[in-house]
Amino acid sequence: MFDPNVDKPAFRLPEHACDSHFHIFGDPKKYPFGTDLRYQPHIASAQDYQVFRDLVGFERTVLVQPSCFGTDNRCQLDAAAEFGLDRARVVLDLPDDVSDRELADFHARGARGIRINFKPILPLTAGLVEKTMPRVLLWEARCKELGWSLDFLLPDWLTTEFIPHMDKLRCNFTIAHMGMNKGCNGTTSQGFRKLRDLVANGEGYCYIKLTAPYRITNDPDYLEIVPMAQELAEAAPERLIWGSDYPHASFTQHNTVKIFNLIPQLLPDEATRKKVLVDNPARLYGFDL
Repeated sequence: MFDPNVDKPAFRLPEHACDSHFHIFGDPKKYPFGTDLRYQPHIASAQDYQVFRDLVGFERTVLVQPSCFGTDNRCQLDAAAEFGLDRARVVLDLPDDVSDRELADFHARGARGIRINFKPILPLTAGLVEKTMPRVLLWEARCKELGWSLDFLLPDWLTTEFIPHMDKLRCNFTIAHMGMNKGCNGTTSQGFRKLRDLVANGEGYCYIKLTAPYRITNDPDYLEIVPMAQELAEAAPERLIWGSDYPHASFTQHNTVKIFNLIPQLLPDEATRKKVLVDNPARLYGFDL
């Protein structure tokens, strides 16, 4: 993932910068994986992540529940407690019948969001949006009451199909990995144009995650995604956040510091960079501004 003795950050982060999307994979004896695995997780402890965090200088973090743990969120919540709840938040995956009392307890432990998580390689499936919307609307109401956000991880085709429904949501929501729109299709593809229009001209609840470039391009230097990120930043700089996606799940061959060092190309304007790395995640996840 990176070698702290060799890999060096190429720029200095602004104060209070936030890594807004990553995962912890603790000891499976304590945090057992589920049986329906999309990939074989590699152990990446809270201490392992702290080496990266301290190397590049992130002060704030948002842990996101990975699919391998199902709705058992203990690993992410325990890591958040270890990092300190003044600078850590968690996006959970929960059963729909979780009680209000349990949600209040999760909130006190740093939870600020709920995942709507589909396999990024899921093939085209007719009727999936309509089948999923009752769950989305259920969690929209609960998130609105709590001040949480919905966090969508969807394949590109499903992102595009969901967009008309997303624009009707009245709680904050995030879309991971630039909606999984492929870098090779550039900024003129139908999916990317609809995503850009949603974040630029929608009702003001959408945030796009600049995350996991290796999921949407085969370019080893990730340069295909630079025009996409820059266009989104020009259209809606107050609606973007950045995350390392550490430890990259089934893409562990990718170097976390190299991905970090791409940020000045994605966000060449320093004022925009501060919005994306500091102001936007602080507003979205309830950090002290």
